[in-house]
Amino acid sequence: MATFYQLSATSLHGQPISMVDYAGKLVLVVNTASHCGFTPQYAGLEALYKKYAAQGLMVLGFPCNQFGNQEPGGADEIAQTCHINYGVSFPMFEKVEVNGAATHPVFRYLKAELPGMLGGRIKWNFTKFLIGRDGKPLKRFAPFTTPEKIETAILAALKV
Repeated sequence: MATFYQLSATSLHGQPISMVDYAGKLVLVVNTASHCGFTPQYAGLEALYKKYAAQGLMVLGFPCNQFGNQEPGGADEIAQTCHINYGVSFPMFEKVEVNGAATHPVFRYLKAELPGMLGGRIKWNFTKFLIGRDGKPLKRFAPFTTPEKIETAILAALKV
């Protein structure tokens, strides 16, 4: 199986991005949705990103419409929700699938490395994966775990 740094994804604006661009950074990968009860977590993710970006934290958002049709819009609508409603400045990627045959390679890899309670499936939007500076997945967080509650894990990983 590929390592995290061998993977790539397409930005919300259609640009191919290699995960190797984030080598040496602590990366938090999140499957997001604009019309979800957890959508206000965008604000907490942005706060973490702004607070720790200078120390090497990178947050990567991957919109997903697989849970309750909560991300029905296209790139422009997603960008508007993220940037205007929540001030998101961290990288957002094009809409992906996180479960099933069409699972995006980033999530296929992360679920294999950190399978979670559902044997590798993602339960809902805003599941979070923390990846160390060396590209190794460190920890998986459930959708209900707010960004504020994972700050301790981020601090510990930044100090390693």
